[in-house]
Amino acid sequence: MKAQVLKRATLVESSPLELVELPVPQPGRKEILVKVTACGLCHTELDEIEGRLTPKLPVILGHEIVGRVAALGKGAGKYRIGDRVGIAWIHSACGKCRFCRAGLENLCTEFKATGCDADGGYAEYTVVSEDFAYPIPARFSDVQAAPLLCAGAIGYRDLRLSGIKPGQTLGLFGFGASAHIVLQIAKHQGCEVFVFTRGEEHRQLARQLGAIWTGNPEDVPPQKLDCAIDFTPVGETVPMALNVLEKGGRLVVAVIRKRTPIPPMDYAHLLWDEREIKSVANITRQDVLEFLPLAAEIPILTEVEEFSLEQANDALILLKEGKVRGAAVLKIGEGGLK
Repeated sequence: MKAQVLKRATLVESSPLELVELPVPQPGRKEILVKVTACGLCHTELDEIEGRLTPKLPVILGHEIVGRVAALGKGAGKYRIGDRVGIAWIHSACGKCRFCRAGLENLCTEFKATGCDADGGYAEYTVVSEDFAYPIPARFSDVQAAPLLCAGAIGYRDLRLSGIKPGQTLGLFGFGASAHIVLQIAKHQGCEVFVFTRGEEHRQLARQLGAIWTGNPEDVPPQKLDCAIDFTPVGETVPMALNVLEKGGRLVVAVIRKRTPIPPMDYAHLLWDEREIKSVANITRQDVLEFLPLAAEIPILTEVEEFSLEQANDALILLKEGKVRGAAVLKIGEGGLK
């Protein structure tokens, strides 16, 4: 099979992924072999490539995977050959620790991530436990569904952890793959959404999707925000978001790693009055299982730019430069099995 492999940490601009031929992986006990048809690109992969997050090396990146079940490992019976499934960031968890028992498998000390601790979807085939694969609603094409597996699912978790209620105001800082999905969920829930992003094309898309106001991250909106989610890769946005947050409001920081540190902040001005900052760590299977039917019900319209597997390095550079409108997706194979 063809696969894009990362062998060392370096700058994305150096086009570090190597397109190679590898043996098709074989599914183990209760695993399924998936013929990949689409795989979304995520900012987390920029962190892996540039060393802010440490994957096992060499590794096949990619955790927004859609494909067809091509083979079943011993004991696997949840899916049939040809079934369409998705694979998300959560590749496995122990299932036994106090976090897993409490429904917080995202905090499991044995948590393994797809495309980081285990090979992912920048390839023609991948394997995963049948318990960590998800049926894809028929409403979505493979390419449309790919961003839902991470940008959508983690965005759903971000929104839930923000504590936003219908009728309240929500600020989204940064407007890429995840934020453009979150805006649609929030609108569906009856919230007013304010978008803070530097790109005029991104602001235009936000308005098309229903944002009532758009501006730059340092701009002051016409009213205070009840909640905010920071999708940006830089620390400087955190005090900007807190500055426009209402008393008792919560800021959710939705990135695993910031490229730049959060600067010192004036406690009395920015954090006092019971304002909160909450981080988000990974996702659970329940997040994905709840979000995918909701995405079909709304329905979520994913804005997608398609690239071939061979164009993965070029697509990642555009992602880093903020030049992708919506989500970037690698279209890898056709829907049928061969």
